[in-house]
Amino acid sequence: MNRHHLFIALAAALAMGAPACKKSGDSSSEHGSKEEAFGRMTVDEVEAKLKEAKEGKAAFHVFDNNAKSVYDKGHLPGAKWVDHENVKATDLPADKDATLVFYCANER
Repeated sequence: MNRHHLFIALAAALAMGAPACKKSGDSSSEHGSKEEAFGRMTVDEVEAKLKEAKEGKAAFHVFDNNAKSVYDKGHLPGAKWVDHENVKATDLPADKDATLVFYCANER
């Protein structure tokens, strides 16, 4: 997957996921701003954070939510595939302070 397509997929996943994850009754004053909870990252920023994580300098995890066949064709190095229809707590890191990035190329 080339960098341009990956950036578009990552930006789209972050933009579309934020409203879907909001619970009724949540407000930005209770849980910080939307930018804090759901920020945007460039491909270069993700790559830099993955390098820091590999060196033990950051708690940072990337998850690919594409179909398994899409993941198998190509994914961001270091990304873990998770089934978007069946994500379990055990799929996620135990560190609740870790930064998590989810991306997909979903057209919906």
